Amino acid sequence: MLLDTQCWLWMRAAPQRLSARTRRLLIDPANELLLSAASVWELAIKAALGKARLPEPFGEFVTSRLAEDGIVPLPIQHIHAMRVAELPAHHRDPFDRLLVAQAQIEALSLLTADRQLEAYGVAVIRA
Repeated sequence: MLLDTQCWLWMRAAPQRLSARTRRLLIDPANELLLSAASVWELAIKAALGKARLPEPFGEFVTSRLAEDGIVPLPIQHIHAMRVAELPAHHRDPFDRLLVAQAQIEALSLLTADRQLEAYGVAVIRA
């Protein structure tokens, strides 16, 4: 299951924003949780602009949370970036579009609160 940036942050800071079903999926050891480098990049930009406040320095925050939650980092490959060019313009956010491309190519479900992403035909798990 590929976590979108917002859902990853909600997991720890505001789990009540996630449905009970989603919380069960997140703690089920049968589910592999992945976080894209695109999400880390997006958060880095928001943190640098002061739009995301983190309880510790950015690098420590990301590294410790990934390790604590057993989340697998998903690197961005050229094939992922090239798929973005093939996507219809249902959504304008470049980070979300990259997550969709990764979910399609890697055959992953995408955990998101953004209903617009369903238009891409990717398997979406609503947060």
